[in-house]
Amino acid sequence: MTRVLARNIRALEERRQKEEAEARWSERVAEAITRFSGSMLSVLLHAALFGLWVLANLGLIPGIAPWDPSFVTLAMMASVEAIFLTTFILISQNRMAAAEKKRAELDLQVSLLAEDEITELAKLTAAIAERLGIVTESEAAVEEMVRPIEPEVVLDALESTPPRDSAD
Repeated sequence: MTRVLARNIRALEERRQKEEAEARWSERVAEAITRFSGSMLSVLLHAALFGLWVLANLGLIPGIAPWDPSFVTLAMMASVEAIFLTTFILISQNRMAAAEKKRAELDLQVSLLAEDEITELAKLTAAIAERLGIVTESEAAVEEMVRPIEPEVVLDALESTPPRDSAD
């Protein structure tokens, strides 16, 4: 691994740790609940609890009198749990979407910078070739490469293009 790559990985990891440390307590709680609810332990725990509830209320466990024979209480508790879990998951997804938006913005900025630098390198290379009297077979391609790309023009073109049908 190159020194620059190792530095970049370290910088991104430090940034991720900083963002996690700066997360509000409510986001941390939502993340922990979401992480647990998406685990196999959560599935097993729910299966055991709901299974025992059903067996007890069907009268299949000796010594335990049914307390919810119509399972209305169980259904209500499961519904309330689903409401809260959905909310916690949405909170976590919103946080992930915000982080993804930042990464996409960084990616766009790096791509624009790279495009600008490549254009400048193409201009320099073309100037060197011209000064040395080197004739290339693809003058049109070189002329295209030395022209800077304007992101606004590309965005306008993308926005004016009708969306493709998903069946295509």
